[in-house]
Amino acid sequence: MQGKLYMVPNHLGNENTTITIPNEVAKLACGLRYFIVENLRTARRYLRLLDPEMDIDNSTFFVLDKHTGPKQYSTFLDPIKQGHDIGIISEAGCPGVADPGAEIVRIAHQKQIQVVPLVGPSSILMALMASGMNGQSFAFNGYLPIDKSERSAAIKQLEAKSSKDKQTQLFIEAPYRNNAMAQDLLKHCRPDTLLCIACHISMPDEYVVTRPISAWKGKLPELHKKPTMFLIQGS
Repeated sequence: MQGKLYMVPNHLGNENTTITIPNEVAKLACGLRYFIVENLRTARRYLRLLDPEMDIDNSTFFVLDKHTGPKQYSTFLDPIKQGHDIGIISEAGCPGVADPGAEIVRIAHQKQIQVVPLVGPSSILMALMASGMNGQSFAFNGYLPIDKSERSAAIKQLEAKSSKDKQTQLFIEAPYRNNAMAQDLLKHCRPDTLLCIACHISMPDEYVVTRPISAWKGKLPELHKKPTMFLIQGS
């Protein structure tokens, strides 16, 4: 019998995994012996958090990162042909969402392998849930351009689309550039555009606040090196 490919959610930074990872998901994940992961060290540490008694040393890990060639992707799924289940673990949140694991899933479907998504935290959805913005129509845009002029144009384009289509626009930034992103949003967005800053989601110091751009001036939180989601909705 052919195995399955399980999409194993990871925590968002809070190592008290009982808050974000259902018990049955943790049990299933720690019962697997084959994994596709972004980072071997952090994946092993995460599994230890789920179950300190897990037999990690007799588990097999395939690393999927920027050094992994496309020819290796398909070979990662070979154990499934032998009847073994495999779990994909990303660095944070749900694998396959803004994550290189999506390429493995695509290949799995081509090979008619069953893909099983497991319940866990998504910073995208959790930020949207808490924002008060439109949850019927939204788009996640990943990272905006680094170049200042290109970033300015991207912000204005997303704001215009949000206003025209009544669609919430979500995006992220490298944590060490969060403060600059927040300042750019205040600079380039209209005063009545809503901005939600969702920082350290699921952490003890979680911060999720939505205000018009005009109300953020002089009140931006310190975001340096803190994982943050930015959401805007034009009026």
